[in-house]
Amino acid sequence: MRDYYEILGVTRTADDAGLKAAFRKLAMEHHPDRNGGCEDASGRFKEINEAYSVLSDPQKRAAYDRFGHAGVNGGQGGGGFSGDPSDIFSDVFGDVFGEMFGGGRRPSNGPQRGQDLRYDLEISLEQAYAGAEVEIKVPAAITCEVCDGSGAKVGTSPTVCGTCGGHGRVRATQGFFAVERGCPRCGGSGRLVLDPCQSCNGHGQVRRERVLSVRIPAGVDDGARIRLSGEGDAGARSGPRGDLYIFLSVIPHELFERDGLDLLCTVPVPMTVAALGGEIDAPCLMGGEECDGTCKIPVKVPEGAQTGKTVRLKGKGMPSLRSRQRGDLVVELFVETPTHLSARQKELLKELAGLCGEKQNPKSANFVGKAKRFWDEVTGS
Repeated sequence: MRDYYEILGVTRTADDAGLKAAFRKLAMEHHPDRNGGCEDASGRFKEINEAYSVLSDPQKRAAYDRFGHAGVNGGQGGGGFSGDPSDIFSDVFGDVFGEMFGGGRRPSNGPQRGQDLRYDLEISLEQAYAGAEVEIKVPAAITCEVCDGSGAKVGTSPTVCGTCGGHGRVRATQGFFAVERGCPRCGGSGRLVLDPCQSCNGHGQVRRERVLSVRIPAGVDDGARIRLSGEGDAGARSGPRGDLYIFLSVIPHELFERDGLDLLCTVPVPMTVAALGGEIDAPCLMGGEECDGTCKIPVKVPEGAQTGKTVRLKGKGMPSLRSRQRGDLVVELFVETPTHLSARQKELLKELAGLCGEKQNPKSANFVGKAKRFWDEVTGS
């Protein structure tokens, strides 16, 4: 009789993971179904199972390592394998042979939970800021009211499947092991609808559009997800409903850009206000008393402000979803040059330009100095 370690192609120090990997590889290679029922393959397949059934059991392996085959024969005279191969496959091949050996998930003929649903919802930045109540229309499977979910015509009822006896599974013997699979006649439900309901065509469910009210919490961000428990598809055979997952998408705003809890906004500033300093109005999402009853908020512009200068208004940004914290409103100033000037306005600007020196235009003076040095280096002057 061949050595069990030799059969699996592993060393005597192989761990459980190594044994399982070797068994999976060999069993896949020599499975009778993959070899056209070849007798040699069937014999090899049985030999592989026998070796693994012993070496995967710590007590049997210890006895085998000490006494050899005599330690695990147990008086059977034909090796130490006497169990049900499906027990081994359920543990090792759950995802490979699954349904064939009963290792996968078995269909249930009892109540089954309904499917979860996804709904994509677009909201405005204003809604994300203040929160909102919105109505959505969701197509979902609901229990047929005509047959009360049975799928059978009114006055009739489903019958027990004669093929599986209502168990939803059928078992057949192939060689030395039994194969169990879902009943092909009833689809694993264990029952048959011989006279189907005309409303749902025997499915027990119909698809309808439902109107739901969804509360959008203040402070949600783009990509946030809201779960509505029990608002998904109806379950089969009086099973619980699935859930509805709402994925939020915030529509880009024409004035604001969001950065975490902060709101960024670029505001044009007249050249005269930027030069002399003053005050401008910036848009704001905060209504009520904090913005004098409008959606505007005053912003102080420092004297000599340049384009790109930012003014941060504390606590005027987005609310936090999980705390009372608020972000800031960051106003970026954009100094605007006047256009369509009259002759008098041009005359005054020319006069101003003549009066302004380096002190009034320090960046220009600094730039001219750098540019002159660059040109001197290039020309060698």
